Amino acid sequence: MIADPLILSIVLIVIMFVFLLSSIWIGISLMLTGIIGMLLFDHNLPPVISVYDKIGDLLASSLYDALNSWSLAALPMFILMGEILYKSSISTRLLNGLKPWLTHIPGKLLHVNVAACSLFAAVSGSSAATTATVGKITLDELQSRGYSKTLAMGSLAGSGTLGYLIPPSLIMIIYGVLSDVSIGKLFVAGLIPGLLLATLYSFYIMYKATTDKENVMPNDDEKYTFKDKLYSLKDLAPIFSLIGLVLGSIYGGFATPTEAAALGILGSLLLAFYFKALSLEILKNAILNSVKTSVMIGFIIAGAVFLSQVIGFLGIARAMSEFITGLGLSPLMLILLIGIMYIILGMILEAISIVVMTLPIVLPIVVLAGYDPLWFGIFLVFMVEMAQITPPVGFSLFVIQGISNEKIETILKATFPFFIIMIITVALITFFPELVFFLPNKMIG
Repeated sequence: MIADPLILSIVLIVIMFVFLLSSIWIGISLMLTGIIGMLLFDHNLPPVISVYDKIGDLLASSLYDALNSWSLAALPMFILMGEILYKSSISTRLLNGLKPWLTHIPGKLLHVNVAACSLFAAVSGSSAATTATVGKITLDELQSRGYSKTLAMGSLAGSGTLGYLIPPSLIMIIYGVLSDVSIGKLFVAGLIPGLLLATLYSFYIMYKATTDKENVMPNDDEKYTFKDKLYSLKDLAPIFSLIGLVLGSIYGGFATPTEAAALGILGSLLLAFYFKALSLEILKNAILNSVKTSVMIGFIIAGAVFLSQVIGFLGIARAMSEFITGLGLSPLMLILLIGIMYIILGMILEAISIVVMTLPIVLPIVVLAGYDPLWFGIFLVFMVEMAQITPPVGFSLFVIQGISNEKIETILKATFPFFIIMIITVALITFFPELVFFLPNKMIG
């Protein structure tokens, strides 16, 4: 009973790798993989149903379900905000302003990806929006200044996943609803693990900058005085004011993330006007590029949702969950095997589908093994984050490929160290669960 879904999952992974490495559009690759999966499994359909009719119905419904989302409206608006900041050279001012403050830290401006993704994650709650927006602002700038593009892409991929861990987080909301765990507690519980992960990323950047300085950083020995740092605030203050506007509107309860994204566009236009960097040509290019990026991401989302529905239809996620939970393992071995299962599922499913498909089966077993549902929620968010940078359906990998024009193999190599750091952080919260419980317990007190 378990063999067919497991064998099929391996077949689908191989098919996806072949499609993705053959330079076929990512969205089409995902859809073709789903179609082939249904054709391979058509003997399980009732005789009265044509597999081609089922494929057509499922493809049409998944495309509609994937793209008919109000919350998705925030994605193109945040991307447009990033495009305006980039095209009007405000991103250059941001890095110039940060340079005096980061000059004594190994890695210098490479830490901007980590810091910017952490801040933007608190604005958008979306890993795709975080990765696309920050990447548009930083990747070309860092490369033009002589920083390692490999390390810039890797830190962007890893830090971009913080959109799921630092609140507001869509995955936490879904988990809270399905598990009956307080969403407010989940938001608070994710703060320390999220900041811990961001800190470990920065430590890795410092390590690489110290041990391989010539290949990581430009030969820049400029010295900055305290006066220079104060002078740099003229570039930083307006940009941080924009971040404060977007963040404050959400946490102050004045706006939803989608409405805050609209505020972000207005703020970025005002900043471009303030810095005398706004023109019709800049606005035209920013809108055109944001449309291209948004359509690219939307197409990938549609393909991923279709493939996820096929995976659910074929019973792969349920079969793996039932197989693992039936092994009768110790609590630690159980959570280890569940973690491995989620990493495998992350290769063929997008984040929300992983949570929705597996949670009803896995959560009761995990609770019975003695794990707190609040802790498991943060653990699951980490697993979903890993799915964002796990091939072949690593969504953040596709986004970075779209904005960097690098081969997927190059991006995978750049991302791997940050994937390992995620695993280390998961191990830390597993052996030291107080990292998750500390703030929620303080909140109750």
